[in-house]
Amino acid sequence: MIETLLVANRGEIACRVFRTCRELGIATVAVYADPDEGALHTREADTAVRLPGAAPADTYLRGDLIVKAALAAGADAVHPGYGFLSENADFAREVIGAGLTWIGPPPEAIEAMASKTRAKELMGVAPLAAEAVTEDDLPVLVKAAAGGGGRGMRVVRELSVLRTELAAGRAEALSAFGDGEVFVEPYVEGGRHVEVQVLADAHGTVWALGTRDCSLQRRHQKVVEEAPAPGLGPELTSRLEEMAVRAARATDYRGAGTVEFLVVGDRAHFLEMNTRLQVEHPVTEAVFGIDLVALQIAVAEGVALPPAPPAPHGHAVEARLYAEDPSRSWAPQTGTLHALSFPAGRGQAGGYGAAEPRARTRIDAGYGDGDRIGVHYDAMIAKVVVWAPTRQEAVRRLAGDLARGRIHGPVTNRGLLVRSLRHPEFVSARMDTGFYDRHLPALTAAEDGEELAALAAALADAAARQADGAAAGTTARLGGWRNLPSQPQVKRYRGRDDEHEVRYRVTRHGSHAEGFPGVRVRSTAPDAVRLEVDGVEREFRITVYEGDRVHVDTPTSAHTLTRLPRFPDPTAQREPGSLLAPMPGTVVRVAEGLAPGAAVTAGQPLVWLEAMKMEHRITAPASGTLTALHAAPGHQVEVGALLAVVQAAAQEEHAS
Repeated sequence: MIETLLVANRGEIACRVFRTCRELGIATVAVYADPDEGALHTREADTAVRLPGAAPADTYLRGDLIVKAALAAGADAVHPGYGFLSENADFAREVIGAGLTWIGPPPEAIEAMASKTRAKELMGVAPLAAEAVTEDDLPVLVKAAAGGGGRGMRVVRELSVLRTELAAGRAEALSAFGDGEVFVEPYVEGGRHVEVQVLADAHGTVWALGTRDCSLQRRHQKVVEEAPAPGLGPELTSRLEEMAVRAARATDYRGAGTVEFLVVGDRAHFLEMNTRLQVEHPVTEAVFGIDLVALQIAVAEGVALPPAPPAPHGHAVEARLYAEDPSRSWAPQTGTLHALSFPAGRGQAGGYGAAEPRARTRIDAGYGDGDRIGVHYDAMIAKVVVWAPTRQEAVRRLAGDLARGRIHGPVTNRGLLVRSLRHPEFVSARMDTGFYDRHLPALTAAEDGEELAALAAALADAAARQADGAAAGTTARLGGWRNLPSQPQVKRYRGRDDEHEVRYRVTRHGSHAEGFPGVRVRSTAPDAVRLEVDGVEREFRITVYEGDRVHVDTPTSAHTLTRLPRFPDPTAQREPGSLLAPMPGTVVRVAEGLAPGAAVTAGQPLVWLEAMKMEHRITAPASGTLTALHAAPGHQVEVGALLAVVQAAAQEEHAS
């Protein structure tokens, strides 16, 4: 019987396993790298053991250190979570060899399926030989043989870039999984990503726990998932479940696993089998009313599953909240997460909290209020999951919970998630894996109301100064009133894409905005402003962090603004064509032969940054000449660091 369990992982999956362990009466042990000191998963565990270092290769990918930590902490079992070493057969053998219980499939099953090339051979699907790819084979997909989550994946549409993309895929896979093997397969466009959850015990029972649709993806990493996959039909669903069970039986599988398919019409193409728990497992738990982690532990202890799983009920949808900017090539964002909460639950790892009987919302998070999101690991902050009796209700409730959530800190994909869930193509279940290729510009367009948010922020600031004056015993009642007419007060804010200048007056009769036709100020306070806009009254909740970071929440949207000085510092200006690091990270590559004086074309990749285990390309903003290059492989850069300068051709003509 398992008494103490170590999770060989971090973030929300560690918190999620710890939650189940508490319910089962099992003591818990966390491991953490230096950037994770004091992280939420270390606070959730009974015991925490440090893995010295920052890079995954030195910490979470060191199986020997994790086994040593388990033994030192008195653990008798290890749960791998997902990512890192979760599909590493050698690590499973290390755990078993140390006399610990491995919460996962046998090493032989991991070896058979964790390498996607071998898995395809087992299922009778042969990958393409990279050197034999021709124009007729395009487009193709470069894919990491180990691991998942979109790391190492590259769509290749031109034969001339295949070699470059293979090298990039190998580098990214090696960084994320410690294994740089990649392979090539045909890239099928217009398909749906559908998977089947399986659970098997050591007594010959294999459950197929329905289907999930994971078609909404960015960079081949899932963003929105749901169960069951809508619109498949009973015959196709049955066929997918039979194939999944066959894959599990072929490897004498035990524990939880997922078999993934690309579905086009009524045809299903086998993609891979993930020999671990998936990020999206909560939607299956919600529909079947089970705890997959508890079942994983029971199977590892030798418990026999019932002959058949519980009957499914209702529909569940999950959205992954990332610290990233979808409008800027999904660039990861860093900084302090000041606040994270949703209407139906706190933004911490927790179970289902019923706000009303009709639907249930669950929040699985790897960060809590005040935690810092850094560059070393995945950018996912939390998963928000909603179960309801019907798909329509679940989708609507999830969109509403996300829209009304309180998320203060780095830029996130919250707006994209809300718009995606409300998009007609998703609402009617007509989505496929090309959803964001078609709709991303519209889904990331600037939200209306930012200028009003800036006005509310300025009025709240004025109210705060009045309150401070009152506390100091000054004539706060008069505020900014003057005996003679004077210039209005001016505040400047930078929003997502634009700067906003707000002019207003504070008189004995209240605050008055200038340049906002149809807007009346109803009330002001340091933390809330009520505006009447074209006859409709709205409340703006104001929160200020770090002096100049202002978060403005309304019942339907949220805006993050930066308060700007009235007189900008001229020394802070950059010359035109400056390429700045969009996030802290490491320079991993510079374009071959790139040097000052080189001609570049608009959109040409110049520098590659690695942050949060993903590579990010910095491209030329226009065709012209590279006049400066400050980046070199291995350099650590902070956000806003100057990487290079490109003088556009139009500028060159003007200068001449």
